[in-house]
Amino acid sequence: MNASSTPFPPLVIPRSEHSISRAAISPNALKVLYRLKDAGYQGFLVGGAVRDLLLGITPKDFDVATNALPEEVRRLFRNCRLIGRRFRLAHVHFGNEIIEVATFRAAAAPEREDAEEVEPDSVNEDGVTDSAAEPDTEAEFTAPNDSEHRAFDQRGRILRDNIYGTIDEDVWRRDFAANGLYYSIEDFSIWDFVDGVSDVRARRLKLIGDPETRYREDPVRMLRAVRFAAKLDFSFAPETEAPISKLAYLLDGVPPARLFDECLKLFLSGFGAKSYRLLKQYGLFEHLFPLSAAAFALPPYAYAQDMLERGLINTDERIAADKPVTPTFLFAVLLWSAVLRELNERQAGPAPDLAQLMQACDTVLRAQQSRVAIPRRFAIPMRELLMLQPRFNRRSGVKSLSLLQHPRFRAAYDFLLLRAQVGVADPELAKWWTDVQLLPQEERVALVQARPAEPAGESDGTAAPGRRRRRRRRGGAART
Repeated sequence: MNASSTPFPPLVIPRSEHSISRAAISPNALKVLYRLKDAGYQGFLVGGAVRDLLLGITPKDFDVATNALPEEVRRLFRNCRLIGRRFRLAHVHFGNEIIEVATFRAAAAPEREDAEEVEPDSVNEDGVTDSAAEPDTEAEFTAPNDSEHRAFDQRGRILRDNIYGTIDEDVWRRDFAANGLYYSIEDFSIWDFVDGVSDVRARRLKLIGDPETRYREDPVRMLRAVRFAAKLDFSFAPETEAPISKLAYLLDGVPPARLFDECLKLFLSGFGAKSYRLLKQYGLFEHLFPLSAAAFALPPYAYAQDMLERGLINTDERIAADKPVTPTFLFAVLLWSAVLRELNERQAGPAPDLAQLMQACDTVLRAQQSRVAIPRRFAIPMRELLMLQPRFNRRSGVKSLSLLQHPRFRAAYDFLLLRAQVGVADPELAKWWTDVQLLPQEERVALVQARPAEPAGESDGTAAPGRRRRRRRRGGAART
């Protein structure tokens, strides 16, 4: 019998036996929970919020599950908006904070194998397949009926998933046992159907249900496993870990836009370096950034892997210090080795033509879009950042100082420093650009005017070694 249809009484952990205090819960989440309770509905704080509170971590979001239908939730809250196409969610707005309220959901047996394939739904922070990623107008909503079941494709991937259920059905929809916990506002107890509290206390990730089946339903669960292990310093249960390397190829069929969102969570949440190491360990990275992974394996570009790790460590440190980070810099570091490889296939010497560098960037970006879709708002600045690298070699003449005014200068300068750290850019060059920023304008001008013109044909590591130097074309080439 399917676990999701089997009655399974929860272990109810009373308030005296767990550490969650209402003082640590968002006041707005408590308002939602209490109003649901007062109206006669069940209300539970769910998933990652319960897990994090048990760990002593302040949750990023406070999500609520209830037996109230979305329209019933909307009637309780004037500040509520319903979103979602295939499954309705209620968003209760309190200024900048949104409390997401989901009706308990159930699962049905797979439909026929020739079910129409549609784009898989996203998965929210609690590991529940979420069909509400795109907001919808309220007029478009039609309540689910018996003909709208959970559907799978021939590979077992979830296609459609939109049936309301009960709490003991809802728990089987969640991914990891540590995320399958419910905090009851009725008596402040924790309802645990899947031994999730033990997993939290043991800092262990264990999938609910058969791991291979769950990964095939939604391959992004493999990335979520890596992310939670990196973020929470959890280990994998052996049965959860075992299928990952074997099933890594399933990521090739995930929509690239969805993988972009997952990459941001992996690399820009403060634990990017550890996430990267786990992605490499389980053979997942090569399915996200195949061109970069291929370049890392070649000796002329092997340093780029060290550069990526250093860049991710720097990013983690910036996040820890509450400094801003941008996907533009992240993807520049991730794709640098692939761009260099493409560039050196195009050119015959170590001093690349800027047009060739631009073409190499565009070629790599086009190829990358089939795996991880990088929006134009990040792709274009990323290309500009890389295109600025050759200009750092120009330190003579007043015109060279115009680089300081470029809107991408700071990111490009940080990229230069990173290249210098791994030994492919001259440390003296990096120091010069560091020092010149601190000088008054008059001293900057005097410094560059006194400096002799740089000799043509120099390279600082953007070309692979061993190629024959090509004569610089008059007015058309740039050194990098």
